[in-house]
Amino acid sequence: MIVSLDEQAITCTADLIQKVNKSKGKEINIKYVREGSEHNAEITPIQTSANEYKLGLWVRDAAAGVGTITYYEPSTKSFAALGHGILDIDTEKLINIANGEIVTANILSIVKGEKGNPGEIRGTIASKNTIGKVSKNTNLGIYGTIDDISKLNIDTSNELEVALRNEIKTGKAKILCSLENGVREEYEIEIKKIYKNNNTDNKSMLIEVTDEKLLEKTGGIIQGMSGSPIIQDGKFIGAVTHVLVNNPKQGYAVFADMMIKEMREVD
Repeated sequence: MIVSLDEQAITCTADLIQKVNKSKGKEINIKYVREGSEHNAEITPIQTSANEYKLGLWVRDAAAGVGTITYYEPSTKSFAALGHGILDIDTEKLINIANGEIVTANILSIVKGEKGNPGEIRGTIASKNTIGKVSKNTNLGIYGTIDDISKLNIDTSNELEVALRNEIKTGKAKILCSLENGVREEYEIEIKKIYKNNNTDNKSMLIEVTDEKLLEKTGGIIQGMSGSPIIQDGKFIGAVTHVLVNNPKQGYAVFADMMIKEMREVD
């Protein structure tokens, strides 16, 4: 993540372009952060035929996608979403974010999942409303705070307890997800396996969609459903994280306690 050019802060790509052009080809110092460590490098911009100056760097300014907020904690105004991190499309590594926003999205269509071809929820943020801030992107999801709870359509009477791992059992459970704008529904799943000693990644449970209505709509687990909370015996036990590409009916889920712990550690 680029922090500054010649000790002048960089907050977006536009800042970078402007400062590089002002250099007129003179060597500049770049300060950047990689894997938590700060580094410095000297680089000389090159003039193009369009009379601009370039560094030869491809800088990504932002990443956006459609996903599911897993839970909201009223006492801290904190939220967790996705159950997995946002990865760089090229390196497949976690993006080190400087900041981010949670915004409303409109669902446009659903592409059913098939063997070998993951489905997806397609949406737009064209008429977005910012409802919160993202402060951390981790392997166990994204975390931050909600500023405008009204857009979440939350019924506080539906508060749930978080289940302990030894309370989770194989068998029937439900997931909550929204496949239509403003509509949240429950769908039946089955927990096939539980990896109770898993404390490292987001593949804590193997789950299978059994709800015929959901299978008809999506074919199983599709992109955009990541983060959908899982409920068993009236308690929050985890969230959907991955689909098995060769069997879209099945996928993985992360334990709720792991997401709660990660949220507590947010700076």
